[in-house]
Amino acid sequence: MNIGDKVPEVLGKDEQGREIRLSDYRGRKLVLYFYPKDNTSGCTAEACSLRDRYADLQGAGYEVVGVSKDSASSHVKFKEKHQLPFPLIADVDHALMEAMGAWGEKNMYGKKTMGTIRTTFVVNGDGLIEQIFAGKEVKTKVHADQILKS
Repeated sequence: MNIGDKVPEVLGKDEQGREIRLSDYRGRKLVLYFYPKDNTSGCTAEACSLRDRYADLQGAGYEVVGVSKDSASSHVKFKEKHQLPFPLIADVDHALMEAMGAWGEKNMYGKKTMGTIRTTFVVNGDGLIEQIFAGKEVKTKVHADQILKS
């Protein structure tokens, strides 16, 4: 996906089994962020950055939705442990990640594997991608600040 592309209408199911659709956010900006794994250091830092600045993000017209390949039950625990106020999509078959280009080959300690590429899409109220933060561009501890300054 590139800037200007339309995001798919059906995003997936959240930790409660509710279907999340792009049209649920019509007229508002959506921070759709893809992260590798619940309860890992970088992913927790990123989620907590978005949690801590959630009121500021909403005040600036943003809503937040997280996506990883973890199960709904893993997301429930992650949300409760870190008091996350936004939905987390359980993309266990990584269909949305693949559609969005957030799934691909990674090089971990010299070993090539397929996995989630940390990526954030800022989507406008019409469902079009306005900005993309990918890979090392995502500063997990201050990610909300990155979005608010963009």
